Amino acid sequence: MITILLVDDSPTVRAMVSELLRSKGIEVIEAADGIEAMAKMQIQCPDLVITDIVMPRMNGYELCRWIKTQFQDKYIPVIMCTSKDQQFDHYWGIKQGADAYITKPFQPVDLIKAIKKLLVRN
Repeated sequence: MITILLVDDSPTVRAMVSELLRSKGIEVIEAADGIEAMAKMQIQCPDLVITDIVMPRMNGYELCRWIKTQFQDKYIPVIMCTSKDQQFDHYWGIKQGADAYITKPFQPVDLIKAIKKLLVRN
């Protein structure tokens, strides 16, 4: 079974995205910020991470850099899913190591397509 770590400080976003992913047969681990995500990744390494950017304690850019450094021997794709929609935000997210960048609000089909595309590489 595919496991995805979903990192977002909004309980509403986490609930909506988790429900979407679980309806597709995906196991979901939730975290409210980058620090919590780091702790959960030490216990169970997911197949893919979906993260917001603007979060307390540790933002999505910092989390992405940490994942790409800590798990450089593994391919763990990171999707940034955020309301930051400027061209520079997208550029900076990819520069930090993100494998995909989706802006909120998004169409569920677009998120599922991005997940499938990234997991095919794995």
